[in-house]
Amino acid sequence: MNLDEIQQIFFQECDEGLAMMEASFALVRQGDYDHETINTIFRAVHSIKGGAGAFGHERLQAFTHEYETLLDLVRNATLSLTPDLLGTIVSAFDMLADHVAAARDGGDAPVDTAMLARLVAAATPTTVVDVVPSTPPLDDFDDLFALCEAPAATPAGVGEWRVTFVPGIDALENGGDPLLLLRELGMLDGETVSVDVSRLPLLDDLRPDRSYLGWTVIVPAEAAEDDIRAIFEFMGACELTLTRADVAAPVEDTATDLDDGDEPTVEPAIAPPAGITPVATIVPIADAAASRSAVPPPAQTIRVDLDKLDRLVNLVGELVITQAMLAQRLSEHAMGGISELTDLDHLTRELQESTMAIRAQPMKTVFSRVPRIIRELELETGKRVRLDIVGEMTEVDKTVVERIGEPLTHLIRNAVDHGLETPADRLAAGKSEEGVVTLSAAHHSGRIVITVADDGRGIDRTRVRGKAVERGIIAADAVLSDEDIDNLIFAPGFSTAATVSNISGRGVGMDVVRKNVQALGGRIGINSSFGSGSSFALSLPLTLAVLDGMIVTVGDQTFVIPLSHIVESLRPTDAGVKVLGPTASLLDVRGSYVPVHRVAEQLGIHGAQSDPSQAVLIVVESDTGQAVLMVDSIQDQRQVVVKSLEANYEAIPGLAGATILGDGRVALILDVDALISRWRRDPRLVAAPIGLAA
Repeated sequence: MNLDEIQQIFFQECDEGLAMMEASFALVRQGDYDHETINTIFRAVHSIKGGAGAFGHERLQAFTHEYETLLDLVRNATLSLTPDLLGTIVSAFDMLADHVAAARDGGDAPVDTAMLARLVAAATPTTVVDVVPSTPPLDDFDDLFALCEAPAATPAGVGEWRVTFVPGIDALENGGDPLLLLRELGMLDGETVSVDVSRLPLLDDLRPDRSYLGWTVIVPAEAAEDDIRAIFEFMGACELTLTRADVAAPVEDTATDLDDGDEPTVEPAIAPPAGITPVATIVPIADAAASRSAVPPPAQTIRVDLDKLDRLVNLVGELVITQAMLAQRLSEHAMGGISELTDLDHLTRELQESTMAIRAQPMKTVFSRVPRIIRELELETGKRVRLDIVGEMTEVDKTVVERIGEPLTHLIRNAVDHGLETPADRLAAGKSEEGVVTLSAAHHSGRIVITVADDGRGIDRTRVRGKAVERGIIAADAVLSDEDIDNLIFAPGFSTAATVSNISGRGVGMDVVRKNVQALGGRIGINSSFGSGSSFALSLPLTLAVLDGMIVTVGDQTFVIPLSHIVESLRPTDAGVKVLGPTASLLDVRGSYVPVHRVAEQLGIHGAQSDPSQAVLIVVESDTGQAVLMVDSIQDQRQVVVKSLEANYEAIPGLAGATILGDGRVALILDVDALISRWRRDPRLVAAPIGLAA
């Protein structure tokens, strides 16, 4: 593993630390926190600081140093966590996230002068010992050999820590630098008192990539043991002995002897100087956290390159197709009922579901970004917002997680800017000053439903209609239902904002939301009550790789309709279909008349059934309501593997992809939302023939 790969692991750990901090801040803001919550925040910042120093990210290291100093005062109860101080700490977290992103992407570090001044000012009123290191940085060999002349054992004062560490012989590999540990100890007011040169070889045998020295550092009694141990978290194999003067503690008679090429061995510990009682010995240092904690170790994980995982998913998809072909061939020879075939079908489906579960990620990875968006919007709008998150551990395919971020951001910004009132308006309406935005995720009928709701003013349908007429989106005499008016906010160029700001007003946000959701095979619905708030529900597939579908024929073509859209299928009676004009028809579905869309006309297919009473009508649910698709017949219902048309052919309006059936034929997957939306814009529109042979 080279240095770049190790650095990528560091940035992944940074993201994990930032996520833990965000969750901890949520607890703090709710008042549901304890001392360990503050410690979690402190440890995350400290870990980022250590890695930043190891990889030379000086701006990131400098910022985390000041941030860590303030957090240390809070966790030691030197400072009380007032609302103002919490605001400073949370703002510093946002700046820290920007620093990490800049270090990862190689961009310019954010301007943090003002934030650093706030951190220093927040920490200034305290009486904490100055954190400027008493030991100067060791930047050259003169300093190093000057330390070698120090006494071998300097007596420690009462309660002081004596830290003796000898890095492993390979400590300098992959960018390791033991001198950074000395600097960290110096920031705790540690003083280096001796250097162990006993392992130095003769000059002819000296290698620049080997570590031969050991150090002894005296650290003041005020330093916490966890702080000292945390300094060595990024170190590999290392002999570390931490002792304290005149403080009774159990003695662990273990030590480590690390020679070049040897495995660590356990030997009796060397007796400490008079007045010194050993506190602990770590062998090796990487196991420190586990040895100190009574919490069971976390489940073992392994990092896998995403390309390898995608290839596995593709191979499992091919296996599903091959299994379907085998079942088709055996059924043709009257062998479809053999038990082995049934077992193969079950095993294939289980393998596919397990493989897709590997790609699943909790929505927490997306939801964790929302609190920062809320904080920024509070500053820009002057509104007070409480964010409630429900179902953040709901899992969905990684592709959906990656692509839902932008639509979700638009909805959150819309909820705060357009939905919630100002504190004064809320008080006048009999509400609390603080508005509530609820973000939730849940599995429902084989899909994931993400909801963004607010308790604000709701949609003013009179104003929306007036704006739509003003912009020429609808005619002034158009007859629209409440649902139709609500959906006008998704029209391109529509906006009710009085002025254009950094948040909204250009009329592109909600249009983008609908397009992005539809591109994911999803749909979006609105539920709004004027004066009480609005709710936007995004219904998305759990995965974009497979789907359960109904296989139908239209003329000489075979199509797949996703089951998630289908409400029911039927063969209507003559009385159940009402004909309007030469081509338009309505189906009576239990007292409600639903428009019938001829798939053949939409896609330019010849030879299809034209009489609705002789065809099969499938009632579907789209993002604009119910509709009916007219097809010739239904062949089967099965799970299919989705293949991208854009990647293998080209994008075709009304089609979401393609799949390979058991008999080897290619079946196109209908994009129900796109077909119905296209027809409603212009019922006379007929697409050019798709040009694919059956």
